[in-house]
Amino acid sequence: MEQINAIGRRKAAVARIFVKEGTGKITINKRDLTNYFPSPILQYVVKQPLTLLDCVEKYDIKVNLKGGGFTGQSQALRLAIARALVKINADDKKALRAEGFVTRDSRVVERKKPGQPKARRRFQFSKR
Repeated sequence: MEQINAIGRRKAAVARIFVKEGTGKITINKRDLTNYFPSPILQYVVKQPLTLLDCVEKYDIKVNLKGGGFTGQSQALRLAIARALVKINADDKKALRAEGFVTRDSRVVERKKPGQPKARRRFQFSKR
């Protein structure tokens, strides 16, 4: 198996990944997964598609992560991993789709409007 690449996005975060057969090492921006995401919850989020298909120790994943916060980044990475796994074996798509890992979450921050302090918040109104 040659190297397979995929991309995942969430909010402002973009994850570009390269997957090849290996021992289950995940490297993010030249740092180990446990170093980059110290929180076990975020590590769990990233590994969800791999755990579902029972292939955590099967592939080496090299990641280029940019933008957003840590939650958005972890979810972008999860999407990228799911997309790469579908590229490797199309039969896995049904299982990943059922868990919602191949769906791009399109929710992003709404822009601020002129004449308002935030996107929907209005300045305080008083008749007097």
